[in-house]
Parts: sequence; structure tokens; C-alpha cells
Amino acid sequence: MIVILMGSKKDLPFCKKIGDALDEFKMRYEYRVASAHKTPELVIDIIKESEKKHDDMVFITVAGMSNGLSGTVAANTVKPVIACPPIEDKAAYLIDIHSSLRMPSGAPCMTVLGPGNAAVAAVKIISLTDKKLSKKVDDHIRATKDDIKKAVL
Repeated sequence: MIVILMGSKKDLPFCKKIGDALDEFKMRYEYRVASAHKTPELVIDIIKESEKKHDDMVFITVAGMSNGLSGTVAANTVKPVIACPPIEDKAAYLIDIHSSLRMPSGAPCMTVLGPGNAAVAAVKIISLTDKKLSKKVDDHIRATKDDIKKAVL
């Protein structure tokens, strides 16, 4: 199970790109909204609720600007956390990306740019304990390589 936790409902179009990539692997996922700055208690409730319902799971956090969400989730769960900041404005890129890359000690998360790559990273983590899913990841890697080999300049 993948929990895609966004800091604001305005992040939903970006999060749907993650969901679309997860659909290719037939992964279960859910969208949730909570802000580390505005509703920190809701973030903690979502973490606890998700951990009770799912053993094999990964959080993908989507928050831009001052990304407190990823660090808050990472500091409060034993599950893997992937930060996928919705940075699409090139001017803000260099400033906003730092809030996802520089997490406080004890709150590590991986930062993956690009919604498709964040989805594949989460699938790879879960595939460590799921042989059928591991085969799907292997097939995905082979298909990507085949596409490159077939490319015509």
C-alpha cells in the first residue's frame, strides 16, 4: 500500500501523476491531505491509522515551499518515506528543493524528483518482500531499456 500524503488539495493534479504510475503496477494507494504546519495532529493521526491498516507500505509525501510534511512523517513512522516535491516552477526550483533535501537529524526521507520516479521507487521498496511485484519491476526495467534500444535518431 502506498499512502500519497499531500500538504494541500491543490497538489492533487501532481499526485494523480503518481497514482497513474502506480496503476501501471496495479498497486493499491490512497490520497490523503494534511499539513505539517497547519494540521500537525492530523498528520500524526494519518500515520497511526495507516500503520494499523497496512504492514507493507510506503508514504509518498508531496509538499512544496517549506516542506515540513516529509520530515514530520519520517520522524513519526518506521515506514519508508519518499518526498516528491511538486516543483514545476523553474524559478522556485533552487529555493524550494532544499526544504525536501535537508531534513533534520532523526527524520530521514528519500527525495525523488518526478512523480513517475517516486511511484517506481515506492514499488521497488515494496517489491523487496513481494516476488510477483519484483517481477513487474523487472519487466518495467526491461521495457524501459527496450524503448531506448528501439529509439531512432
